[in-house]
Amino acid sequence: SPETAIVSIFFDQSLGFVLDVTRTACLDVTHCRRNRPPVTHQPPARKATQPTRASSSCLFVSIMASPYKMKLLTHLMKSPNPNTKKSVLREAAKKRKRWNIVRGDKVQVVGNHPEKGKQGIVKEVRRAQERCIVEGINVGRYHRKGDPDRGIVGTTYERERSVHYSNLNLVDPVTNQPTRIFRKYLDDGTKVRVSKKSGAIIPRPAILTVRKRPVNPIVTESDTLDEDVWAQTYVADQPV
Repeated sequence: SPETAIVSIFFDQSLGFVLDVTRTACLDVTHCRRNRPPVTHQPPARKATQPTRASSSCLFVSIMASPYKMKLLTHLMKSPNPNTKKSVLREAAKKRKRWNIVRGDKVQVVGNHPEKGKQGIVKEVRRAQERCIVEGINVGRYHRKGDPDRGIVGTTYERERSVHYSNLNLVDPVTNQPTRIFRKYLDDGTKVRVSKKSGAIIPRPAILTVRKRPVNPIVTESDTLDEDVWAQTYVADQPV
């Protein structure tokens, strides 16, 4: 019979998959489980340096030598989920370093989206997900589960769902149409956004100057009093 190769796959909790390739004249496929000898052919003895455990599961696959062996080894060494490597790195490389849309901007839905043509104000920007929540856009129905013990009745309500950043464009303040922008510096050094259609400056929303979390007016023991803040504790002429 032609020369064949037996690939032994040992699964170990600490080492993962360990491949052992040996050559023999056997052409059968033998599946060996814990403490169970093979049915037809005895597998070759493993070396003492290889990891052995009583609970390890062994799968012996005999294949033809040369290209078939390399094809099988290539398939076994692949990641179980190919999307966890290349695609994740590819998406991470495409993350935007500069965002033209901020909270409070007026935007319009563009591209292949069911809400195309609608305009609204951006309520929230999720940069990690590259998505935005726009007021009155992409509204969906949600269900709130009730709790009879606390007297909460189950209801159905509607709220905005997020829209991808690529489906939104800023609205030109002059033409009221979606537009792309570029940035430039004014004479005083201020960096502004400029519409490509009309050349008008798109100002930053005034809501950005308002704190999302207002200052707590309640004074506690951990707060510093005003008289302690403004008290003069350093005297220049006093010797150290």
